[in-house]
Amino acid sequence: MRNSEGQETHVLLVALPFQGHLNPMLKFAKHLSRPNLRFTLATTEKTRDLLFTAATTADEEHHRSLVDLAFFSDGLPKDHTRAADSLIPSLRKVGAKNLSKIVESKRFSCIVTVPFAPWVPGVAAAYNIPCAILWIEACGAFSVYYRYYMKTNAFPENLEDLNQTVELPGLPLLEVGDLPSFLLPSSGSHFNSLMVEFVDCLKDVKWVLVNSFYELESEIIESMSDLKPMIPIGPLVSPFLLGADEEDKTLGGKNLDMWKSDEYCMEWLDKQGRSSVVYISFGSLLKSSENQVESIATALRNRGVSFLWVIRPKEKGENVGVLQEMVKEGQGIVIDWGPQERILSHVAISCFVTHCGWNSTIETVVTGVPVVAYPSWIDQPLDARLLVDVFGIGVRMRNNAVDGELKVEEVERCIEAVTEGSAAADMRRRPTELKHAARSALAPGGSSARNLDSFIADITIS
Repeated sequence: MRNSEGQETHVLLVALPFQGHLNPMLKFAKHLSRPNLRFTLATTEKTRDLLFTAATTADEEHHRSLVDLAFFSDGLPKDHTRAADSLIPSLRKVGAKNLSKIVESKRFSCIVTVPFAPWVPGVAAAYNIPCAILWIEACGAFSVYYRYYMKTNAFPENLEDLNQTVELPGLPLLEVGDLPSFLLPSSGSHFNSLMVEFVDCLKDVKWVLVNSFYELESEIIESMSDLKPMIPIGPLVSPFLLGADEEDKTLGGKNLDMWKSDEYCMEWLDKQGRSSVVYISFGSLLKSSENQVESIATALRNRGVSFLWVIRPKEKGENVGVLQEMVKEGQGIVIDWGPQERILSHVAISCFVTHCGWNSTIETVVTGVPVVAYPSWIDQPLDARLLVDVFGIGVRMRNNAVDGELKVEEVERCIEAVTEGSAAADMRRRPTELKHAARSALAPGGSSARNLDSFIADITIS
């Protein structure tokens, strides 16, 4: 895509309408920001109605924003619930046609898409536009998917037994239950087929860019170098977490939040002691059961620990008696959604009880906060193994083996382990080391910064 001097290079970013897809794309644009580089972020029309900050900000500050927003139809009725098992098949049918209208509207030098829209690289190929995947999970997860579907390594024939072991290069010895859940029969054929299509679409992909950094997953990255090389360009977090003090002008410095953040929580944190608050959030998609909420709340009450808890919907948590009493007594607060990066970087936070989504994992690495890992599905079990056994910055919290319920004693054990236990000091030292490594990766001359520069050179000169 050769450009004459001074000519603008326009990159099309394509994301599915999920919080965990939109913000990594936006942050990718922030870190890729250079003179003569412009971005259009495309997602589905329904998302326009859900974005609390972006829709107005894009209009009001268009003249100083590096990212335009564009929307295409997902083919579903306006009042449809849009669960993943209906949205993804619909996009498989109409996504390429509808996205093509955006592709035809401007001259794009490159298309960058998320992994779970495997029809996008085909659109790029049809218009002879080079395509990149922005892999929004760990390098370890990409390695597992690739090796499984390309049959480069041995896996158990029957993945029903979650206790079987899997040995893969660059990773600790895994149990089947640690593998990304899309591989497992329990996820259903729909998600398995999606990943088959994704691995197949890699033939139309020139770059696999990963939201990670070399120093974090070096052995895994090296193990894939002769198969499908991964290019770590992260951590994709807001610039202020990396020590930047210049103004962030991308979409007015805001994230693409699909729910309105409760800003009061930051005022509340300012009044708390250093390393005194347990932060709990299980992401944008998971809904905690009443047992989980009650067990965690009871453990916090027993230990007398202050807390900041994100529960969706907020009312569900407040209806649990013990939690409601604790909020009334001032032991903690419950919010529906919050500015997670700012929360994690606050000096009052002692540890993070997390579902181990990769965005949350990267954010806790960059902020230097130890974790209680409580994964559920997709890549989260593997991320938990990385956090605990590879990165060494937390403990794993597990449901009871007999009844499958989360017990109060287990929650107490984990919170004590990361805040007061014999290994707590190491769990705070190691995150600090990773925090510095993350900043160095994106600093001038750092491993990720060099990869970004090389990618920019490819799309502006090749």
